[in-house]
Amino acid sequence: MSDILRMGAVDLAAAIRGGDVSAVDATQAHIHRLEAVNPHVNGLVEDRFDAARAEARAADERLERTRREGTVDGLPPLLGVPCTMKEFVRVEGMPHTGGLYWEANRRAKEDGTVVRRIRDAGAIVLGVTNAPEGGLWMETVNKLTGRTLNPWDPRRTSGGSSGGEGALLASGAAPFGMGSDIGGSIRIPAAFCGIPGHKPTGRMVPNTGHYPGVHGDQRGFLTIGPMGRTTHDFFPLLSIIAGPDDEDTVTREWTLEDPANVDLSDVTVYPVESNGRMWVHEPVRKSIRRAARILEEAGATIGEIDRDSEVFRLFRNGFNIWGAAMSAAGGPSYADIVAGGRPIPYLKEWLGVPFGRSRHTWPVLTMMAAERLISLFPKRFNAMLEAGPKLQAGLESLLGPRGVLLHPTYTRGAPRHGRPMLTPFDPACTAIFNALEFPATQVPVGKDSHGLPLGVQVVGKRGADGLTIAGAIA
Repeated sequence: MSDILRMGAVDLAAAIRGGDVSAVDATQAHIHRLEAVNPHVNGLVEDRFDAARAEARAADERLERTRREGTVDGLPPLLGVPCTMKEFVRVEGMPHTGGLYWEANRRAKEDGTVVRRIRDAGAIVLGVTNAPEGGLWMETVNKLTGRTLNPWDPRRTSGGSSGGEGALLASGAAPFGMGSDIGGSIRIPAAFCGIPGHKPTGRMVPNTGHYPGVHGDQRGFLTIGPMGRTTHDFFPLLSIIAGPDDEDTVTREWTLEDPANVDLSDVTVYPVESNGRMWVHEPVRKSIRRAARILEEAGATIGEIDRDSEVFRLFRNGFNIWGAAMSAAGGPSYADIVAGGRPIPYLKEWLGVPFGRSRHTWPVLTMMAAERLISLFPKRFNAMLEAGPKLQAGLESLLGPRGVLLHPTYTRGAPRHGRPMLTPFDPACTAIFNALEFPATQVPVGKDSHGLPLGVQVVGKRGADGLTIAGAIA
């Protein structure tokens, strides 16, 4: 059983197909692990263990029939492999509340596109995982299911908004899972919990079935993507979930390069230890340098971005560019999403937070206030809107077809609960790449003096997912 709990999705699928492990054993091993670790991290919103066991038995029966017929070549690639899903991603019959108190009874009537594709590929969903109220915050806590804790140190955040996924995957509860990311929500929890995660290129994976929904250009900023035990699984998983469906009108076909075909001697790596505005702690800077050395030893060329260039000048405004782009995209405001269009008595809610009487969490109230402030500075707002496309074009020109950035996933290791409120702009490390719609693969690189994992992003131009995954594998 311990071997099963160390296997990635592709290796476990091969073991099941080869008869070394049964789907029932693989599923039951991960159910036992979930039952053991969830009381300590609170990452699971609701399980579907009985259904998962039945699906595992059906997978084994299917395998036995194909073996008798003499071939297993036509079987789905993930047959019998268990997984978990962020609660924001629609799973039939499971809670689908978006962490919102007014949606407490909301359940999914059918699978979303990504879940359907994963299940069609043979995977078995064990349950749905915790996320913050309405998303858009890097600590996983809400009024419905409480706070998710970091498995490395329960006094610290697991990150957000895919924090339930991060905590459970890091605890060995599933070989892989699906998170979603509009400002760092896959990469930040993956970094805090010490696992890899991939934010695909914008408009590559359909968001059909994601709640809360997005509008306008936000449809390119939000993307569902894989998290798991190993970066080797990301290309096969992305190949399964990518491509248009009949509902998400902005998703399009992209040509995915197999990371196995990437020759790192053709790749130029640009290490960026900081955007020049944020205080990035020295252990994170060392992780960037270490990652650069690893890639250089693997054959890559190390490049340098001119810190006096227009590209770097624009890059310094990453958080403001993201915030302006999010606000200009249209659709309901964050306050409308969180409150369901109901009026919010802000003073009453603020005063009720210390006494546990607010219907909302403190970070959410802060985000709603920040949303209002943006409109008070129209000149700055318009300048940041214009800066986004310029930065996108400038970075894509710099990177060319075979260039990647190395960039901190966060300024430090996982903070203690509540501390991110003191440094609310630090998610600029990740958010800028959502506004640019760039792919970014988070990979663990070392630990800090507290023993907490540190993460590095490998970032490429739009469509270069295979290249960023290859860099992370190296």
